[in-house]
Amino acid sequence: MTLFKIDEVRKTFRNGEIDEEILKGIDLSLNEGEITALVGASGSGKSTLLTIAAGLQPASDGHVIFEGKNMSIMNSEEVRKVRASEFGFVFQFAHLVSFLTVEEQLLLMLDVSESKLKKQEQKNEVNRILKLVGMDHRKMAYPSSLSGGEKQRIAIARAIIHKPKVLFADEPTASLDSQRSKEVMLLIRDLTKTLNITTLMVTHDEEMLAYTDRIIKMSDGVILQDAIYLD
Repeated sequence: MTLFKIDEVRKTFRNGEIDEEILKGIDLSLNEGEITALVGASGSGKSTLLTIAAGLQPASDGHVIFEGKNMSIMNSEEVRKVRASEFGFVFQFAHLVSFLTVEEQLLLMLDVSESKLKKQEQKNEVNRILKLVGMDHRKMAYPSSLSGGEKQRIAIARAIIHKPKVLFADEPTASLDSQRSKEVMLLIRDLTKTLNITTLMVTHDEEMLAYTDRIIKMSDGVILQDAIYLD
């Protein structure tokens, strides 16, 4: 089932006296329970496309449609509410809050997403998600005591704690070694399937493509190739 649709999206930036078109009319549909990878050289437009799809910046033209609702005509507060309640985000670095424990990181995300769960229900949900990502034994730890792979697992737990329908991952393994990268991608793949999330990921690491369902290759602001992954 199609959950997300990008329709003729364009993005232009002002570079001195010249308008530079970064995205040149992108059409893309994303399905539930699938991991789609955006690949391409630096400057191809993949990260720009991800941030526009995620509502982090507006398109210059075109439409971003989520569950049949046109985010491109929403005001900033409406877009913020969609981001907070329906989207999850994982980036190259975990960006954990240094003075909060692992448990507190996830409870904060529930507050941001305006969770209607009661206090004890929130703590129960935190325990459930931490077990899901294999980090329940580190619940009371602070970020300074976590390894890079552990921090990224916590970042993933934080991204899904409020049960988002879409997960946006921008170079989620770029700061990890080969083994930790594989572990994180296995986790993202398993969570995508188990929770029926729509995952859109930007990556430079070709080895990570083996964990995706679909690969979209971009160059100079256009899609060159859109293919189902074949091992």
